[in-house]
Amino acid sequence: MVEQGSYRILGRRSVDIIKTGGYKVSALEIEAVLREHSSIRDCAVVGLADPEWGQRVGAAVVLRAGTKLSVEELRTWAKERLATYKVPSRLLTLEALPLNAMGKVTKPAVVELFATANRSKSF
Repeated sequence: MVEQGSYRILGRRSVDIIKTGGYKVSALEIEAVLREHSSIRDCAVVGLADPEWGQRVGAAVVLRAGTKLSVEELRTWAKERLATYKVPSRLLTLEALPLNAMGKVTKPAVVELFATANRSKSF
């Protein structure tokens, strides 16, 4: 950013760092743990805006064929493996994660999917 003829470095926002309740949480760490769940084929963890906590941990998951998973089941399972503040409080089940041309998950698109789902139903 240029201010009064000088450059000022602002830094950058990382989609892989979630700030929730005063903690900085690694989305990549949570994703690695969630992929160990027997029902989860793939996942993406994102921070979702929340007026009380700053951000909530949201997990968008692609399930293995023939399996189901509720947010309550996921939270119970995850609490045995993660600190409580790292456990996802929002769950979105998808057929496939949104990917860019390089095959990487597009996390801003995942956040938008949560927003769209939140408008149509409550979690």
